[in-house]
Amino acid sequence: MHYIEFQKSFLQFTVFSLADIRQADPKFHRRRLNEWQEKGYIRKIIKGYYVFADKALDEKALFEIANRIYPPSYVSFEMALAYYGLIPESVYGITSASTRKTSNFKTPLGSFIYRTIRPRLYFGFDFLKNGEKSFKLASAEKALLDLFYIKAELRDAANFEGLRINREVFFKIMDKDKANSYLDVYRQPSLKRRISNFWEYIRHA
Repeated sequence: MHYIEFQKSFLQFTVFSLADIRQADPKFHRRRLNEWQEKGYIRKIIKGYYVFADKALDEKALFEIANRIYPPSYVSFEMALAYYGLIPESVYGITSASTRKTSNFKTPLGSFIYRTIRPRLYFGFDFLKNGEKSFKLASAEKALLDLFYIKAELRDAANFEGLRINREVFFKIMDKDKANSYLDVYRQPSLKRRISNFWEYIRHA
């Protein structure tokens, strides 16, 4: 497969893999990808995953890429909270929840950070559109609970204040009943207590 032919076939892909290419051309040789990287046509994100070098990538495209390069996963924690306007924009990278081991990929596109959750906690996300593609993003309630789940230090007013929660947005979009129904699935009394303390804090902050 020549590059022009390849580009036409994969132009709608935000991110593509060697496996994707071989579905279209079973005889495709990996060395082509190395050649195209050297020529500046494509960029490698992590082993086996690539993007077109000249393709503009917005936040939604990066979320789609985050889902794709380390499945199963969904965008959550700080990045999701920042997306909803609940906390200031995350400077740490794109944070995701996954049932796989905790991993951090430093790539030409930025850092993709994955934190482990139990399989039973792999829920509470929505499928949002990115053009013809989609990506999984935690609901505001699930992103908050996921963050408390992995950060045991979030237990008192001093630490809650450090989150810099936008109270106006919080009370506008956060569904306490939904959060409480999700909370039951975690089966952690200590997490329930910390979330209860947080609700009390945010009401009077």
